[in-house]
Amino acid sequence: MSYPLTLDAVDLAADHDLGGEQLQWVDEHEWDPVEQNQDRSLTGAQIIQEGVKLYGRPITLASNDGAWFTKATIEELQALRDQPGIVMLLTLPSGEQHHVTWNRVAGAPVEAVPVFRSVVYQADDIFTVTLRLITVDPLTL
Repeated sequence: MSYPLTLDAVDLAADHDLGGEQLQWVDEHEWDPVEQNQDRSLTGAQIIQEGVKLYGRPITLASNDGAWFTKATIEELQALRDQPGIVMLLTLPSGEQHHVTWNRVAGAPVEAVPVFRSVVYQADDIFTVTLRLITVDPLTL
């Protein structure tokens, strides 16, 4: 059984034997949708303001030794990474969808580590991967 997991046209779950659908959203439960600002008035009273965040939720997807990807897939992801200002549609196995771009301030947007060391990698060599994304309004970038 195959579960959809796509980033734009890149099917991360295409090869079920590599477990791509097991890519884990590692910071899923760290998000607080409410922004808070605290300040003091001239009288010393505390002023608290809160509002709902519309976008900017980090989505970090990581192999965590449960999902492998071929060099060919890594190269597809790197081609997306190399496009400044790109907005992509991320579809998760739950069916949830997010418009995202690369979260370049959180580290390497596409971090690929070979499972087996080689001097020259071939298209079918396998890697673990970490993808650093952030949600965006699809109309603003």
